[in-house]
This record gives sequence, C-alpha cells and structure tokens, in this order.
Amino acid sequence: MSENKEPHVAKFVYDFTEGNKDLKDLLGGKGANLAEMTNLGLPVPPGFTITTDACKVYLDSGEEPAALRDEVSAHLDALESRMGKKLGQPDNPLLVSVRSGAKFSMPGMMDTVLNIGLSDKSVKGLADQAGDERFAWDSYRRLIQMFGKTVLGVDGDLFEEALDKAKEAKKVTVDTELDAAELKKLVATFKKIVKKEAGRDFPQDPREQMDLAIHAVFDSWNTDRAKLYRRQERIPHDLGTAVNVCSMVFGNLGPDSGTGVAFTRDPASGHQGVYGDYLQNAQGEDVVAGIRNTVPLAELEQIDKKSYDQLMQIMETLENHYKDLCDIEFTIERGQLWMLQTRVGKRTAGAAFRIATQLVDQGLIDETEALQRVNGAQLAQLMFPKFDEEAKVAQVGRGIAASPGAAVGKAVFDSYTAVKWSRSGEKVILVRRETNPDDLDGMIAAEGILTSRGGKTSHAAVVARGMGKTCVCGAEELEVDTKRRRMTIPGGHVVEEGDVISIDGSSGKVYLGEVPVVPSPVVEYFEGRMHAGAQDADELVEAVHRIMAFADRKRRLRVRANADNAEDALRARRFGAQGIGLCRTEHMFLGERREMVEKLILADTQDEREAALAELLPLQKKDFVELFSAMDGLPVTVRLLDPPLHEFLPDITELSVRVALAESRQESHENDLRLLQAVHRLHEQNPMLGLRGVRLGLVIPGLFTMQVRAIAEAAAERKNAKGDPRAEIMIPLVGTVQELEIVREEADQVIAEVEAATGTQLKLAIGTMIELPRAALTAGQIAEAAEFFSFGTNDLTQTVWGFSRDDVEASFFTAYLEKGIFGVSPFETIDKDGVGSLVKAAATAGRATRPDLKLGVCGEHGGDPESVHFFHEVGLDYVSCSPFRIPVARLEAGRAATESTGSDHR
Repeated sequence: MSENKEPHVAKFVYDFTEGNKDLKDLLGGKGANLAEMTNLGLPVPPGFTITTDACKVYLDSGEEPAALRDEVSAHLDALESRMGKKLGQPDNPLLVSVRSGAKFSMPGMMDTVLNIGLSDKSVKGLADQAGDERFAWDSYRRLIQMFGKTVLGVDGDLFEEALDKAKEAKKVTVDTELDAAELKKLVATFKKIVKKEAGRDFPQDPREQMDLAIHAVFDSWNTDRAKLYRRQERIPHDLGTAVNVCSMVFGNLGPDSGTGVAFTRDPASGHQGVYGDYLQNAQGEDVVAGIRNTVPLAELEQIDKKSYDQLMQIMETLENHYKDLCDIEFTIERGQLWMLQTRVGKRTAGAAFRIATQLVDQGLIDETEALQRVNGAQLAQLMFPKFDEEAKVAQVGRGIAASPGAAVGKAVFDSYTAVKWSRSGEKVILVRRETNPDDLDGMIAAEGILTSRGGKTSHAAVVARGMGKTCVCGAEELEVDTKRRRMTIPGGHVVEEGDVISIDGSSGKVYLGEVPVVPSPVVEYFEGRMHAGAQDADELVEAVHRIMAFADRKRRLRVRANADNAEDALRARRFGAQGIGLCRTEHMFLGERREMVEKLILADTQDEREAALAELLPLQKKDFVELFSAMDGLPVTVRLLDPPLHEFLPDITELSVRVALAESRQESHENDLRLLQAVHRLHEQNPMLGLRGVRLGLVIPGLFTMQVRAIAEAAAERKNAKGDPRAEIMIPLVGTVQELEIVREEADQVIAEVEAATGTQLKLAIGTMIELPRAALTAGQIAEAAEFFSFGTNDLTQTVWGFSRDDVEASFFTAYLEKGIFGVSPFETIDKDGVGSLVKAAATAGRATRPDLKLGVCGEHGGDPESVHFFHEVGLDYVSCSPFRIPVARLEAGRAATESTGSDHR
C-alpha cells in the first residue's frame, strides 16, 4: 500500500539566521558564511540569501522560479520590520546591497550592486537620516554608476570620465573632495548617461531596482570572464550563484567610518600578526578599486581603538572556529563595527605549508586535515626557482609554460653549440623551432629550452619536465632561424647567438637580457643539501618536511620514477622514488650508438644483423648494471625499444641532397645510397602509429632478445656481487596477447640461458604497457601472459582521442579550451570519462584473470595531482613520473588516501 506524501516544495530564500557554513552548495560561500557569523553572534547586518537553486532555474528557463517573488517579498517584509525602515521610502529609507556569492570564491568575476533603494525622493530622506547631505548624494551617484554598468550594461568608462571631469572642474584629485552640490550635478549627469546609453530612465521604484539587480547577478554567472575563471580554476559550470540581499551599513559617513579587509594571518607568509588594509570614509569598492591609498590595518588602533579591539577579538574567534586562515571584509559606521564577509582565505604556496603545520601544533587540526590544506600544485611552485619580481626587464615574447622554473643564458641554436659552450662554463638557453631526440645532449647542457613550436606534451616539454629543466614552448611570435643562428622578436629586434635571454617556465614569458634568479630551498632539501630539523633550517623547508612525512605515512600508492640513466635514478631516490616505473631504452641508442642502430636496420644478412647486435649488447649491459646499482633493492621496469623508427634514420631530404651531390661530383656514395633506399622503404606517413614497439621487435629478429639478454646478464652480475637487482621487463605497444606471447617465449628462453651460464636464479617479471584501446579492451586475455601492466597514458590518450599530441596543442587546443570543450588538456590531466574508463576496465579485467597482477602508470599523468587521485581510486599499485615530480606525486598520493569531502581549500 503506497503512502501518501505531500509534494516537496523548494525553498528559494533563507534568512541569515537560518543557514550555516556547511550549506555552500545551496547558499554559496558568502551566504553560508554570513549565516555562520550570524549564528556565532557576530555583528552582521540583517539580510537574506536567494539560493543557487533559484539561479539554476533562472538560467535554464530564462525566468525566475514562480515562487521566488513571494518568498523575497516575505523576507523583505521581515527585514523592514526588524530594521524599522522600508525599502526606499522617502522619509526613512532602508537601503540594501545585492551581492553575488558562488560556492567557490570567484573574486571580481560576478556582480554586486550597493545602495539599492535610493531614488530622487529617498536621497533626501537618507540625508536627513544621516545628517549628512554630501554622504546621501555620494551614495546615490554610486548606485547609478554601479547599477548602470552592472544591470543596464552601460560602459563603465562613461561614468568614470564624467567623475574625472567633475574633479577637474573642482581642481581636486579624489572624489571625497567633491561637495554635495557637485555630487548632485554628477547624479544628473549619470542619469543622462543611463538614458542615452540604456534607452531608459534610471528606475525610481526601489523594488524594481532590487529585482533587476538580482537578475543581473544571476546573469553574471555566465559572463565571459566568469566562464574563463571557472575553466582556469576548474570550477564546475553548473553550480550557479546565490544572491545575498543585505541591509546597507555605510563606511562613507565621515572620518569615524570606513571599510577594510583583514586576514587572521599573513596570506603571503603564513605568519601570525595584524594584516590587512583600512580606508576611512569609504565604501567597499573604494578599497578594491585602489582609487585612494589605504592605511595598514594596524593603524586602525590609533584611529578607532574600540573597533580595532573588537575586530581583533572577532578575528581570533573566526580563526578558531574555521580552524584556518580567514579573509574578512568589514565596515565601521560611525564607530559601530559590522562584519560583511568571511571566507577561508587564499594564500601563497609557502603560506599554505606553514599554516597547515602551525594549526597542527596549535591542536586545531590533525595531520589528515593538514594534508588537505596543501596540494601538489603549491609544492611544485615551491620547488622551482623564480625570477626576482622586482627586476626591471624587457619582455619580448610569450609561449606555453611547459616546464616551470626560471632560466638565464646565452641563446644557442643547436645542441652541439649548447654542449660546447656549456663545457666552457657558459650558461646557455637552447633555442629551436622544435626539438627532437637528437637534441637531448643540448637539452641536458642547457639551463632551459625555448621553442617556437609545440605544446605542453611536445618532445621539448616532456623531456624538460623529466629533467627538471625550464621550458617554454610554442612561442610563435618569435621567428627562429637556426641556419643563420638568430631569433627575430616582435618589432624587428634580432637576438643573435650569444645574446643573453631569460625564460620563465611558470608563466611562459621570454625576456631580453638577464633576470636575477632566486633559488628554491625546497629543492635543496629534497636533494639532501638542506636538512629539516637543524637549528638553522628554513621554516618553510621544515613545514614541507613535516607535510611530506604526513603524506608518506598515509599514502597507499607507491611512487616510482621515469628515469633512463644512473644519474637520474640517484636523483629520483633522493626525491623519494620507490623504484623506476619506466626506463626508456631508446634514449640509450642516441649519439654515438645511432650508427650501430643504422647498421642493424640496414643489415641484409643474418650475419650482419648478429654483428650489429653483438656490438650493442655490452653497451646495453653496462647501462643496466649502472641503473640496477643506482636502484639496488628497488624495482626497475625496463621498457624494450619503442621509438618511431624514423628517429634513428637521417632526414630523407638531407640524405637525398647528399646522394645527389655525391653523384654529381662522381664521388663514392654506396653507404648513403643504401641508407636512402632503407629510409624510402621504411618511410611512414604517421610514424607514431607505425613500425614501433613490439612490432619493431617482431620485424627485426634479435633486437628484443639482445635487450633481454643485456638485462638478464646485468641482473646476474649485480646479484653475484651481493646486490639486489629487481628488474622488470616491459613489452611496449602490445595490441593483442599473441604479440606478447611470442616475445615472452623468446625472453623466457634467453633468461633461462643466462641463468644456466651464470649459475644465478633470476626473477625477472615480464609485463606490458597498456597504451592502445584494444589492449585495454582485451586486458583479461593479455593478463594471461603478463605479470604486470603499466598504463602508458600519453599514447592511450592519443589513440583514444585520435589526437597527434605533437601537433594538436599548437593547432586547436586553445580554441577547445576557450569554448569549454576541455576544462584542461587531456594530456595534462587524465580524461576520466574516456581514457580513465579504459584504465579502470583494463585494471578490473586484468585482475580478474590474474589477481596478483601489479598495476602502475608511467605516462605524464603519473605526476599530475588530479590524475594521481584517480589512480588511487581505481586501485593501481603505483604511479611513475619524472624525478622532479616525485614529491608532488608523494604528496598527492597521501592526500588521495585521506581525502575528506568536507575539506575545501581552493
């Protein structure tokens, strides 16, 4: 039998006495916190909040909810009764502010209108009420100006120009020096501007003013600037904004009145003290607009000690209540303090770490909550050096901020010069149109890399991040001429090779000349050059040390490094890596070894092929011995060769010219001709989807078995030397289990041969990289032949989306971001709905086949904060990332393990 239930009736308006700080979804941050302060008994002007639900209905339908007007009327009647005034009545007017307030703070992005209720009739009543005619007319001109711009869409500059003319006529510089008569004239001028520009008179009905202002605040949710801000801050677009209608209190009533902002701690450093600004005889927008100079908050003690002491007590109350740094807005009306807003305050990265540990020490929060007060993006900011912001330098261009940091050096235009000059003690910036694997030596030698092409996942960006090098990519306005060794910047100025430039990988800015650099003590700490706990330890380093210790105790995910040599491996260990999740062996075949690979590719007979492989084997073994030594006792996942084949072959155009010139001069060119024929034979339109990975190992007999033998022999040598090598062999680009089975069978045979020859038992796990959609979809089958999966999310993203990651960022990603198709590039943060679904499905299917299947990720997403949380949720065992991103991954893994839905510190 069904139970009769009355239909749920939505409530769209809440008095400040009805809400609390936990209702941010419904009341927005501002409304929820005004309600919370009211509940605490703090002096908050009475008012009410229109919910985000009402906003959503309005935005979806174009009309406010049917019940909203009556609810607003009922709350307005109650407010008028409490205040003993009526909205806009001529003799004793009630004035209100109409202010936006979304769940997440969006400062300056949405609209506010003050002094609602003033009209030609009520302005006199306000003057009589306040005993100050100038104040009343100043408030009226402010209303017309704000209402005209915000509600009626009038160009705000027209009001500013009229205000400037009034000040010029009076020969004054600030608006407070305009008297009542001059402000009356200004009001008349403002009304004429509204009539001309908006095609209607400024509304004299106070209720019409309020209703139109409420609609304007709703509409401001979807302004271009608000949408752009939400995309930047990754705030969902469907939240809507609440609207707060609050009785006005006036800071512009004379020298015993004023307005200000205060912080319970310094948002720049985290230090406790008196921080903020105060402005006498002003309304709130005056402080924000900067039209007059404020005084430090500490001076309020001399100006109005009673209000100052009360404010200090309220600040302590709020910080203890919110258990965090609070950002406060207040107004003093003729000696009476009023609280207009509080919120958990934004802070610098350094302040975030200091404050989190301070609050733990004060017993206000525990370690779990401390982890939610900081994030990986903040830690990354602390790790990279920065330019001195006080320096005066010329900015000459801007590209994509690909790898954070600040780098200064002489511009060089090829890797050979970069290495040569670097060895001579010169600091250089490698400038290229784009980089390729042959530029690796130059990239290592350079202080930073600047390219005119490419994006955040281009070769330059990915490699630079892996090395911790500063990198700016895609600076298209810079014309790079590598042949003439010069770069032309906008305006025609030419940067010749050897000229000093500076690049900022955190902002993408490029400067002419040297900008002083400030080093990061946090990196020195991770490198072991600065010890936390020492008497002279930097307090920021101490805070970072403690937070990292919290994270390491809490996290479940292990963190490995992407590293290809012993030097990177040792650095990774210092940064806290628990193994290597990806060793790219193709990086071992560049430079002098490239010719050996060419011999292998050009081999016509089995003898030639075996000779080439025999030449490579001892070099590969040496690489692995060094790597296993550096990572002794920790797992090392070695990916067998996986380059697009063209990276090992000369450029087809250059080689054709060389052959043609040799023929015209009747010079010997047999080798070049054979090479050209091979290049033509192996040429691919899309090398990233061609002969690479496991396909290369199957087509070139002996290539993968040579690598497996080198790994096995290196592991045996380390083990016989009392080491603890833990090698894992990863087969790349597998799309079907049959590919893996063939390679695995050959690998098992080689490993058995090495074990027999060395008398050493080896436990070499063999697994695969899941980087193709088919591999993810058939993961249950592939797990039959794999002991581990490592998700290569770079290529998986590329193949799922059908994007060429080397091209798309520079071509259309900007448009996709602007149009809201992406909130963030899928190459930066895992696409949970698409790529993430495949990862989750493959993990589930793989473990259904093999319950002990080890699961990790080694794409760029392994060091991305948001992605780390996803990998924790789907149950992976580890993430792997570049050495310099290891601390970020460790921190985020700890945060993921302790995440609380109640914490919100955007």
